[in-house]
Amino acid sequence: MCGRFALFSPLERLANRVGASAPENTLRPRYNVAPGTWIAAIHQPSEDAAPIVDEMWWGYRPKWAKGSGNQPINARVETVATNAYFKSAFAKHRCLIPADGWYEWVKNSKPKQPYFICRKDREPLFFAGIFTERDDGSLGCAIVTEPGRGSAAEVHDRMPLILDDDSLEHWLAPDITDHETIKQMVRHIDADLIEYWPVSTAVNKPAEGQGDELINPA
Repeated sequence: MCGRFALFSPLERLANRVGASAPENTLRPRYNVAPGTWIAAIHQPSEDAAPIVDEMWWGYRPKWAKGSGNQPINARVETVATNAYFKSAFAKHRCLIPADGWYEWVKNSKPKQPYFICRKDREPLFFAGIFTERDDGSLGCAIVTEPGRGSAAEVHDRMPLILDDDSLEHWLAPDITDHETIKQMVRHIDADLIEYWPVSTAVNKPAEGQGDELINPA
């Protein structure tokens, strides 16, 4: 799964990677992004429009659920195209969620021991996401996850679906709606690019801080 991540790279740099304009108000660096908060996401409004950086609520609940449906933060890649709750968004409303890394916890560790997982070269990541209009008119999103790969699987059996550079444009393209076509055109990054290390248990409580010390090796 992916239940916490960090984003501290400048959004202008990330937006340029996919031909999107940077937002006027630069978001502050966040080292402990938690569900149920506003996060930066990139989506393409229409086939003729350029991608844009938008704020989305990290919690996916379609407008048609009328405020009573579940509000998942993740969607499994194995079922996102067929699950009734997600399939419309997968076909028509895909987004990228930029991050510099994410946190996972080893199961059954006491106290819960967090690990920070990122690229070995410290390059930013783009998580595959889906989004929907919520009942209040805002946008809400979920991060697509896949089975853990490479060293990330040593920490948790699930991880975000991290797209390689050649897949970013295809993932955003609103005119590509067929499941099999998306599957053929989209690739995840090489698992050998990923590494991890243990960090402070202060990560376990987002209210305790958002400083860069959270990603330092414990």
